[in-house]
Amino acid sequence: MDLPAGTRNHSYAEDMTIFRTRTQKTLLVALLIALFTTPLWFGNYWLSIANSIGIAIIAVTGLNILTGYCGQLSIGHAGFMAVGAYTSAIFTSTLGLPFIAGLICAGIMAGIIGMIFGIPSLRVKGFYLAISTIAAQFIIIWVIRGWVSTTGGSSGMEIGPASISGIVLKSQTSEFYLILVITIIAIFAAKNIVRTRVGRAFVAIRDNDLAAEVMGINLFRYKLTAFFIGCFFAGIAGSLLAHTSRLASPEYFPFGNSVLYIGMIIIGGLGTTIGPIFGVIFFQLLDVLVTKLSPALQSAFPHLPLGFTSGIAPTLFGLTIILFLIFEPRGLAHRWQLFKSSYRMWPFSY
Repeated sequence: MDLPAGTRNHSYAEDMTIFRTRTQKTLLVALLIALFTTPLWFGNYWLSIANSIGIAIIAVTGLNILTGYCGQLSIGHAGFMAVGAYTSAIFTSTLGLPFIAGLICAGIMAGIIGMIFGIPSLRVKGFYLAISTIAAQFIIIWVIRGWVSTTGGSSGMEIGPASISGIVLKSQTSEFYLILVITIIAIFAAKNIVRTRVGRAFVAIRDNDLAAEVMGINLFRYKLTAFFIGCFFAGIAGSLLAHTSRLASPEYFPFGNSVLYIGMIIIGGLGTTIGPIFGVIFFQLLDVLVTKLSPALQSAFPHLPLGFTSGIAPTLFGLTIILFLIFEPRGLAHRWQLFKSSYRMWPFSY
């Protein structure tokens, strides 16, 4: 972990501490206070945006473990979210299990399906592995649409709001706190996973899988573990999306979302814990900005073709990825590291 000049670790416990300095701990407390008081300052519209951001952060954090840390390119992440959404819907609405049980089962089922589609990763990698995960996306959605008796087909499944100990979480505020807590747990878990022996094995496989295998790392086991963990996070996110939307529908998990998640970790910063957070927030706010400006742009330029403004968002999305790949391939997380390094050079920063 990067530390200000003059700060030293004198034990292994100190070296493994996530928040080491007084400044880091103070900023953490301030951030938590700001997050947990958010409903006091924002209305339902912005709370719904915040909920979408939290769910996306969970999903993209899982993808970052799989792709950013382990190097296994997956372009079917939205499909694994769909597995989690429908698993939670079936377990809670059809079988009557509590929300927490449905949430955990959603993550486990998505992880198992992810492992099945991750089996080709032992033989193929890169572009070829990406093709197999794209196949997973379309196969999963095809099964959902065709299994009408269980999933409701294209119409989807109605699902009730989340409830914990008899408390029904159906308002934007209550859903915000639920998603916030689970998002914090997911980020904390991801941070610690990548610092373990498993996480170091992931990085070794990403950097040079042949060298990793020579050093005794079981590629097949660790690659499947990465698929399970990454898809487990996706299943949790899918479950939350279904419960907050009150509907599990294949329309919520298009292939375009899988591509968007890849773009988020590229712009946020591959192989960093904070990268998914930056990437999701950046794209969600960009989408809100485009949504707000599109009607004004159409009014200001009435001669534009009908529906022209609807293509602005994907155009900006693609352009942004290109610019980041050219000028900042390490993403916003690298910019954040440079900012912190500059701050630590100030005499009063430590």
